[in-house]
Amino acid sequence: MLRLNGISTGYGPVQVLYELDLEAKPGEVLCLLGRNGAGKTTTMKAIMGLLPLSTGRIHLDGADITDLPGHEVPQLGIGYVPQGRRLFTELTVAENIEIGLMTRRKGRETREKVLDMFPRLRERLSQRAETLSGGEQQMLATARALCLEPSVLLLDEPTEGLQPSMIQLIRETVETMRSQGVAIILVEQRIEAVLSIADRVAFLENGRGREVVDVTTLKAQPELLQKYVGV
Repeated sequence: MLRLNGISTGYGPVQVLYELDLEAKPGEVLCLLGRNGAGKTTTMKAIMGLLPLSTGRIHLDGADITDLPGHEVPQLGIGYVPQGRRLFTELTVAENIEIGLMTRRKGRETREKVLDMFPRLRERLSQRAETLSGGEQQMLATARALCLEPSVLLLDEPTEGLQPSMIQLIRETVETMRSQGVAIILVEQRIEAVLSIADRVAFLENGRGREVVDVTTLKAQPELLQKYVGV
């Protein structure tokens, strides 16, 4: 279980998050929803140790990981697919996957399992990542994160700009990881996607955590979407 207790952070003198509490449970999809600038991506970066906290603590399965440097957080089994993918574009597909495997010293069995989930990548192992389509790059970014065999998976706008077939593949991947007991935190602006895959939804507003509801409640109270996401 991943737990955020009263975390505050930002960028230099600009504070973005204010004492945010959040909890991601094994085998569930927790979606973060809020307007642009609400702090969703900042929350992801804070979890990954990419931003220092001014207040609060972060715990993974009871262990305090707040002060770990960013390169050590993935070694604990937290996979991160950032917005914009952040691939090593000059490296091949195979080399990008190998970097994911090296993080937690995973081997051929993990590699094959991941490639079975994304067979198109198997066909493109020798291609440089920059030559892939946008959807294929998203596959590769996700595959690289899954090479950690994560217990927690963070996905920041994974379907942005993708065609429907790619969106469906990402959705199937999320469902597979959830069935394997992975705790998933998803940032997603497509409301229909949130309603179809989320277990719980946490609303952020101006850097503060607001309501956390299960998706059944959200479907019954659509006014919550207008309150926290509508413009």
